[in-house]
Amino acid sequence: MPYSKKELLIKPGYLPSSPEETLVVTPESAGFDYLTFRLRKMLRGEKFSSETGACELGLVVLGGRCSVKSTTGSWTEFGSRAHVFDGLPTALYLPIETEFTVTAETDCEIAFCFSRAEEKYPAHLITPDEVEIEVRGGANATRQINHIIKPEFPAQRLLLVEVYTPGGNWSSYPPHKHDVHNPPDEVDLEEIYYYKIDRPEGYAIQRVYTSDGRINETLTVRDGELVLIPEGYHPVVAAHGYNVYYLNALAGSAHSMAASDDPDYAWVRGSWIEQDSRVPLVTGGTER
Repeated sequence: MPYSKKELLIKPGYLPSSPEETLVVTPESAGFDYLTFRLRKMLRGEKFSSETGACELGLVVLGGRCSVKSTTGSWTEFGSRAHVFDGLPTALYLPIETEFTVTAETDCEIAFCFSRAEEKYPAHLITPDEVEIEVRGGANATRQINHIIKPEFPAQRLLLVEVYTPGGNWSSYPPHKHDVHNPPDEVDLEEIYYYKIDRPEGYAIQRVYTSDGRINETLTVRDGELVLIPEGYHPVVAAHGYNVYYLNALAGSAHSMAASDDPDYAWVRGSWIEQDSRVPLVTGGTER
């Protein structure tokens, strides 16, 4: 289906049915088959109870510290960064059919990334020392990838990464897509980009387009906004002077990151001689 700019760019807002949630994307609202994304801000001492149902869940602590009790295990006082530019992530994977309660040990912000699933895998707390940092690209397309749930991770569909792009640099470049099930070269994945900018007036620009022109949108994305990637190529550039973070959640036809470059731009890989010395932007966390 064709998507308009209004449908691809999701802005935060007050939700009368759930005022603690500032952003919600469901398969029904996005036209997806698998992904649900919920952003929740919690005050110290606040509790939130729910269940995963027919989904597996990646709970990513964007900032603050929390504890979780669930029917598949309990984990106390986790999260080591004040915000996403302060350090590496802590995340909790919970399988299908799990009841859980989150308690905010400090004020915190948490991304709940769900994917529809049928298979049950063990719950696992992913600590900062388990997160693989990759410096990808070159020249002014150098960026940092924090691998949280990789294809090798024991999950059915859900994949999670964080990406840090220094001001003026390109990311998700050369433009790539993953909308055809043709393993091992490419698999069909839905994706969301949830953005944070290191200064409130900053922004990123993201293009979402298909080779046949059915989708051809250029989006200006600000702090706290989300972009849907149902199909097509989707490069990003950070405004000069502003470091850009985004959390990617993906799910689809296989537990793989296989993608294909836009053939018009794939040649640029061969032009990279050195990487931007500003990367990695984030390494450790602040203990509190």
